[in-house]
Amino acid sequence: MQLKKYTIASFIFIGIIGWYIYAYVSQSSIAIDLFGLPLPSLSVAIWAIVPLVIYYIATLVHISFYSLLGSFKLRKDEKDYEKLIDSIVDAYLGKVNRNYDFKTPKYKLLGTLIENSTLFPAKNMSFDIDNEKIKTVLKLIEDIKNGEVVELKKYSLPSTNALVIQNEKNRYKKGDISAEEILSRADKFDSSLCAEAYVDLCKTASLSIIEKYKLFLTKDALFEILARINADENVLTISNEALINLLSAMELLEADYVRIATILSVGMVPEQRINLFSTLSDSHEEAMSAYLFTLFDLEMLEPADEILQNSQPLEYLNFKSYRALKECNKNFNINLFV
Repeated sequence: MQLKKYTIASFIFIGIIGWYIYAYVSQSSIAIDLFGLPLPSLSVAIWAIVPLVIYYIATLVHISFYSLLGSFKLRKDEKDYEKLIDSIVDAYLGKVNRNYDFKTPKYKLLGTLIENSTLFPAKNMSFDIDNEKIKTVLKLIEDIKNGEVVELKKYSLPSTNALVIQNEKNRYKKGDISAEEILSRADKFDSSLCAEAYVDLCKTASLSIIEKYKLFLTKDALFEILARINADENVLTISNEALINLLSAMELLEADYVRIATILSVGMVPEQRINLFSTLSDSHEEAMSAYLFTLFDLEMLEPADEILQNSQPLEYLNFKSYRALKECNKNFNINLFV
């Protein structure tokens, strides 16, 4: 628009100069030699405006050149601004690789800071943002935190991304995917979701299904399985051999074996309990306390006394204390000593 105004003003000025010379100075014509090259005879007024026309063309070229440079710079600024917006979006989404090549120094500084920062949006922040890209992502994050299921495919986030994990957990909680669907395609889901799904599966699934996915067995899942043995609901029948196979898939501490014995004291029949912990204690020293707990809980004092008598002086002091109190006719719940 400014170039158009300049052109119109220049033509008006040149026209006035030419008209004035032709009307008031001279209407004659002259021929000029330019570096030995004869030029046609033209009016003095025309020869007078020729330098002005050349000057106009030169200034037009000058203005156009710097206008072009300015447009290139503006284009770089616009591209860098879009890259900055994308880097903010990636930071909010928790992307690990966020490498953007900024061309302008001011955006390069901001971009470097964002690329090496972790951003967490404030609650309801999306309402104060004018940029549509950022506003969309903020709303998406807010929905995920509120337990909603959103579409994340277009952002190409890995399965290990925190938002993807939470979004899949939201899908699972809403019933869009089942525990067995997750476990059968475990490579597509985060390990924490697989562990959660397996724990839920162990609350109701048959023993064959539990053993099928025992790769995901955790202590929480194990305790859910044990609680179902001879329970009132979702009862699970399991042999000692199958139970030992499950236990062997995990690294258990002495306290874990004791907790297992405590849980099984509710539902498992005495004979099976004794056989189970007798077998376990033979191959796992950590299970001896659980075996002692079982013996004392079932009032099997003779085998318990034999184990304590053959133990080291500082071993099983809690059970030795319990036995001493019992000999003094002091009856306490064995659970107080584990």
